[in-house]
Amino acid sequence: MARRRSRHRTHRTHRATLAVLPCLAVLLVSGCGIRATTVPVDVGPAPSRVSCDTPDQPAQSGVQGFRATVELVCGSQLVGVERLVPVPEKRALRDPVALVAQALLEALQKVPAGEERDAGFSTGVPAGLTAGAPRPGDPAGAVRLSRKPEDLPPVALSQIVCTLAGSEAVSAGPGPVVLGGPDADPPRAWECTDAVRSRPESVPTLGELVRPSATPAPSPSRS
Repeated sequence: MARRRSRHRTHRTHRATLAVLPCLAVLLVSGCGIRATTVPVDVGPAPSRVSCDTPDQPAQSGVQGFRATVELVCGSQLVGVERLVPVPEKRALRDPVALVAQALLEALQKVPAGEERDAGFSTGVPAGLTAGAPRPGDPAGAVRLSRKPEDLPPVALSQIVCTLAGSEAVSAGPGPVVLGGPDADPPRAWECTDAVRSRPESVPTLGELVRPSATPAPSPSRS
């Protein structure tokens, strides 16, 4: 009798286990007795592990240059870093605005190292990009780049625009920066705004600047 009861209990346990197994299999996919949902769950962006703290720049003795703020990329945004910008070796640039712009471009092209890199700073400005003097007929203060601004990576253009806009030698005050390419196309005005700094992958343009037309010759007077 005891053996018969034991066999009955074993048989019931085996049947219960077989009944649970399909539920466990379904649970792994969509849940057992719980309606599966297709609504995506937004857990928010991944936490940033970069500090974006601007470290103090060590004093550089014997370096001829000027203090300026260059815009680097950190945490998908632009963050200004104060630098001692050396004067470019290419002193053939007689235009003072182009000379300062060239110095700032070279500062932007340097890959951050040491504490800046550890803090999460980087740059997207390509090496070899140069600044030149404006062409005849360009507005005063215009800077001609060796590549068309529209052909540059958006983040690099944002860095350049915001860096030049913060330089008193290039920009007379708050407002757009006039940039052109190496061709004869009219330069465009680019503006650094809070939206550009927070989303440097998109730089708004303010439109083309029309070159000043030549002064018409006076018509001959009739006697």
